[in-house]
Amino acid sequence: MTPRKAPAEAAITERAQHFLKVLIERYIQDGHPVGSRTLAKEAGMDLSPATIRNVMSDLEEMGLVASPHTSAGRIPTASGFRMFVDSLLTIEPLEEPEVAKIRERLDVGHDKPELLESASQLLSGITNMAGVVMIPRSDPAAFRQIEFLRLSGKRVLAILVTSQGEVHNRIIDVQRAYSASQLEQAANYLNAAFAGQDVAAVRRRLMKEMQDTRTRMNEIMSKALEMAGQVFDASGSRDDCLIAGQTNLMGFDELASMQRLRQLFDAFTQKHEILHLLDESMRADGIQIFIGEESGYAPLDSCSLVTAPYDVNGKVVGVLGVIGPTRMAYERVIPIVDVTAKLLGAALKQW
Repeated sequence: MTPRKAPAEAAITERAQHFLKVLIERYIQDGHPVGSRTLAKEAGMDLSPATIRNVMSDLEEMGLVASPHTSAGRIPTASGFRMFVDSLLTIEPLEEPEVAKIRERLDVGHDKPELLESASQLLSGITNMAGVVMIPRSDPAAFRQIEFLRLSGKRVLAILVTSQGEVHNRIIDVQRAYSASQLEQAANYLNAAFAGQDVAAVRRRLMKEMQDTRTRMNEIMSKALEMAGQVFDASGSRDDCLIAGQTNLMGFDELASMQRLRQLFDAFTQKHEILHLLDESMRADGIQIFIGEESGYAPLDSCSLVTAPYDVNGKVVGVLGVIGPTRMAYERVIPIVDVTAKLLGAALKQW
């Protein structure tokens, strides 16, 4: 499991770590702010309420817990959860009956699409959260060139050619009319910047360039990135990942506001940012955990994503995982995701 962002552990005492662990375990259990009296009862330490309040105040100053304005109790922050996951969590392997149940659901009698669908539904069903499975990546096609042709109104025909000789024609909507010379300039810029890179890498880089460097580009280059972004989003399958159990998230109070649910379901429908996180996980080693704002994606600020790569014949071809509230039972979700990834990879070897 790769750590992401955690406060310096040297700054926190063993006693404070113990109280943080107890607080988070209680918060995961019931989702309510945890007060000093509850902590005193569950921590098993003979300390005065004033001492406990002082420890909680120290944890709050370190950014590990916060006090909601509606309660005197505390709740863990993303940083608090990060320290808990990285340093305080004890993960037990799944019992053999549970492993056997997962293996049975991923029986090789399924065809490949059903197998992947079963994996996403299995993750959702076992955890009562949302299960996500990235479609296995085949050998990538490289981007060869792109051309833009003017159409009537504010529409442009994009012609994308890959190294495998595939030609993708896409009609995209633009915000303003462009001259033929402007479209040629945009295409020349993209061809110079991206030629020879695999299509998946181009999609990732386009997203990053649009987010990070737009202010430093001239208008034509910026618009070229936007148009190319539409082309590459369209050229990728809308089923690059399978998501099951989205409605399970409605059962968690912290995610149940209409605004938050609307943002979440938009994210599940569009998939682009979720795919970006899965791509990032695919390039890393082992279990990856994005807690709250660590994802860099606002709709997931109150969620955590736990992922594991799955491989076929020693080659990582995809990632699967679980999306749920930050107060998910990590000690249970992590081994479920890990075992499912291993068993899915083993089942895919048959195809």
